Amino acid sequence: MSLDIKKMIGESFLDIANAMETGTFGKKICVGITTIGSEHGVENIVKGAEKAALSGDFDVVLIGPKVETALRVVEANTEEEAHKKMEELIDSKEINSAVTMHYSFPIGTSTIGRVVTPAFGNDMLIGTTTGTSATNRTEAMFKNSLYGIATAKAIGIANPSVGILNVDSSRAVERSLRKLADNGYAINFGESKRADGGTIMRGNDLLMGSSDVMVTDSLTGNILMKMFSSYSTGGSYEASGYGYGPGVSFDMKRTILILSRASGVPVVEGAIKYAALLGKNDLAAIVSKEYEMIKKAGYEEILAGFVEAPKKPVEEFVKPEKEVVTAQISGIDIMDLDDAALELMRNGIYAEAGMGCTGPIILVNDA
Repeated sequence: MSLDIKKMIGESFLDIANAMETGTFGKKICVGITTIGSEHGVENIVKGAEKAALSGDFDVVLIGPKVETALRVVEANTEEEAHKKMEELIDSKEINSAVTMHYSFPIGTSTIGRVVTPAFGNDMLIGTTTGTSATNRTEAMFKNSLYGIATAKAIGIANPSVGILNVDSSRAVERSLRKLADNGYAINFGESKRADGGTIMRGNDLLMGSSDVMVTDSLTGNILMKMFSSYSTGGSYEASGYGYGPGVSFDMKRTILILSRASGVPVVEGAIKYAALLGKNDLAAIVSKEYEMIKKAGYEEILAGFVEAPKKPVEEFVKPEKEVVTAQISGIDIMDLDDAALELMRNGIYAEAGMGCTGPIILVNDA
């Protein structure tokens, strides 16, 4: 009998034994985590991994220097070596997903973080927290929205609500998403808990977790992750949440999640559990399925609209006389604010650009 056949028989008996013990048949999900690079030391990562493994629903493999632990260790002594081993383990399907620190994703990929919001203890996905979905800001946030929806579905939220944080380009992103929805791609638009409602979310909505997916740019998302994870500790130790999440793109092949180097034991544990769920439900397959649906809803045509046209030279015109302006036109993106005011005045309507409590506005006469 060959060694390969003996190994297969041994693994089969082990699977049967595990199934009898846990009541779950089929091969267990396995998550790898690299242990090198934490500001709190290797032992911090190991402890978080051991706590995550106690659930018994999945296996955990450590990728890093040899340590005293009951978990399996794949030895690696540098970050570069650990990342290489991690990728090999995923590609060979020995592990279903992985968690690591300081991993570089290509342009087009960004991470979907997961936090616990303080007001009601709601989980909320933040799209996005690191990486660059696109070099055009509005296009990037549009993609972040879709990556967030796919990730929410991969953790079991069948119809995730989507809110857009009130940052630059939020209105343009909302218009693009509504166009996609009008074309047949189902989007459950979230509603702000503030009195005036709407899909554009305020700071209060962040604290309350008003939407399952909160869309923003990656720099803002990165700051939010740090605030949510360490607001109770002073900043040096991230103690809450699930980390910066998986790198998502429409051509993704590996499910790799990111942790901050400041992540403490609770976040390490949370990130591994997040990775196990995404591995179990096959995030890449769900992303691929969503991509096919959005393509049918005119995704490529919407993307083409993000290409910036060259600026037209400003034509000379006579400005209308100054008037008292007390009426507001809201829903203007900050990037288009000056152009919008100029366009009104070019058509004989006096207008001023301003900033209201809900964002950029154009001020005009009540008439």
